[in-house]
Order: sequence, then C-alpha cells, then structure tokens
Amino acid sequence: MELWQAALIGLFAYLGRNQVPWLCGTTGGWYGIGRPLVAGLICGVILGDVTAGVLCGVAVQAIFIGQITPGGAVPSDLNLAAYIGIPLAIVAGGSAEMAVALAIPVGALGVALHNFTMTFNAIWPHRADKCAVAGDARGIRVANLCGQLIEFAERFFIVTLACYLGSGFAEGLFAALPQVVIDWLAIGGKMLPALGFAILLNQIVQEKWMIALFVLGWVLVSSFSLTTTSLVFIALAFALIYVMARYSGGGAQAASALEATAIIEDEDGNYEER
Repeated sequence: MELWQAALIGLFAYLGRNQVPWLCGTTGGWYGIGRPLVAGLICGVILGDVTAGVLCGVAVQAIFIGQITPGGAVPSDLNLAAYIGIPLAIVAGGSAEMAVALAIPVGALGVALHNFTMTFNAIWPHRADKCAVAGDARGIRVANLCGQLIEFAERFFIVTLACYLGSGFAEGLFAALPQVVIDWLAIGGKMLPALGFAILLNQIVQEKWMIALFVLGWVLVSSFSLTTTSLVFIALAFALIYVMARYSGGGAQAASALEATAIIEDEDGNYEER
C-alpha cells in the first residue's frame, strides 16, 4: 500500500468519525461514510479492488448491523474497525474472513481510544463556556477547532500508520497462518454476521409472530432466487398490509372516545372529566 493511499483512507476515517461536523454532522459522517459498507466501497476504490472492498464491507457491516450508540456511548468503534480491518484485508488477499478477524479486535481497541479522546476533549466545552460569558466569539470558535484537531490527530494518524505499516505485516501474517486457522476464521466470519442479525431482530421484532416474516423473506431469497430489490417491494407490501390492518379505524375510535369525555370546570377553576 502506498503512503498516499493510506493517508487518503485515514482522511476518510476521520471524516466518518463520531462527533465530526464536516459532513452534515453524524448524518454524512458517522452514519454515512463511517459505516463499514460504505467504508468498504471507499477503500476498494482507493486500493483498486472495488469488489473485494464491498465484500469485506458487507461482512464487517453484518457483524455490527444491530449496534446502536446511545448517548454517544460506543460499544465497538466500527469506524476504526472498518478503515483498518477492510484495507488490510484487501491488500492481504481480499478475504471477507480476514476483514472480520481484523475488525473485531480493532473495534475493541477503538473504544478505548474514543473514550480517551473524549475525556481529553472535555476541557474544551468549559473553555467555550468561559469565552461565551466573556462575549469572546473567536475563543468559542478556537475551542471547537481545538477539539477537532485532537480528533483528527487521533483518527488520521492512527489509521494512516496502521494501514501503511500494517499492510506488509497483514500479508505476511495471513500467508504464514496454517490452513486450520484460516478455516476457523472462515467459520467465525460466517457465524458473527448471524449474531449481528440476531441482535438486530431482537431490537425490531415486537411480537413473536413477526419472526415468520423474517423466515418468509429467507425462504423467498434462498428458494426463488429473488433479488434484494424485488424483496424490498414484497416487504413494503407486507408492511402496508400490517399497518392498514392494525391502525385502520384508530382515528375514528379516538374521536368517539373524545366525544364521550366531557371536560367540566368547577367554581374554583379546576377541571375534571365526566
């Protein structure tokens, strides 16, 4: 991997980091190019192997598909996992199993780096508050930029160095691995995405019967070779039928309940329902 390629990957890793404002905040950053699926495409374009990049991105994305970041808490830094694990896997042979094997420990390391950076950056809001009290608009801007400079240094340099210096190490490591280890990595690479989908289903399935919809989708894909696009329209039809069946007439019921309830004001100005 050339230095300019590693630096470009490091730049995209910073732009896709959490708490970075340059791409419409987290919309285009953390939830945009910070996703492993998008990161795989970007890394594939930079390294000249789009197919391998997308395949590695899909594998890594499947692991973290059910992950949420409540209140800024990061269970696993999938941005760092993607922008280090995917490019190293591409230069080492383009295996999705390699990307998964690298992404998991890197994501755990990224949590520690994220917490350290956020702890260090906690000084800047207090500086900005003092500047706001003093009416110093320039000081507020400087405080915000200082926080971004620290985040840039943490993400850009770590990803750039890891990709540039680690590419040769990754190639040698996976070339030296015995076949039994590679087979176990392949098995784990297929099991972990299933775990990610299980976490996602645990979040979105509100009633047990909804599991039947997931099974139906799996049968349609595996037995009838339906494309993702056609399956989306089938799912949309089922969703509309479900919403219409469950919520039709709800507005009329609410209106009749309102009409049956009278709000009476007594002599003291208090209200009660009758």
